Amino acid sequence: MTDIELADLLRTSGEAAFRLIYERHWDKLYVIARKRLNDDTEAEEVVQDIFCNLWRKRERLVLVKGFDNYFSIAVKFEVINRLAKRAVADSYQKEAAKALSEIDDSTIELLDYLELQRQFDLTVSQLPEKCRIVFKLRHDQGYSHLQIAEELIFL
Repeated sequence: MTDIELADLLRTSGEAAFRLIYERHWDKLYVIARKRLNDDTEAEEVVQDIFCNLWRKRERLVLVKGFDNYFSIAVKFEVINRLAKRAVADSYQKEAAKALSEIDDSTIELLDYLELQRQFDLTVSQLPEKCRIVFKLRHDQGYSHLQIAEELIFL
């Protein structure tokens, strides 16, 4: 039975012709899709989609050159669609990863700063009294060495 006769039979009878077309072409379509996509599962999905579309369009199917030509074009477009979807998904994943890497760390930085400040204050409070006074005059109030010396005279 030729492809043209099989297409006519598919339009009128349906299921038996479809089964025969499926058995004749499934393996070849799978190999082509697998080779282009490099993914077994996705290749199976492509072939499944092609046959589902053939079944849905069977009553309007007009086959001009044969099923090899019909299926090669169908695989080509399905693969292009899948690769385009992959590219878009990859692009979104890269953008999401970039966005996540740029998350505002200000809260963590603030908590780190507060913890560091607490430890610093604890360390300063453990200094001997005169050292602590000198340190606070210099660092908290910005006194010069001369001003600190003058201040210590009055203590």
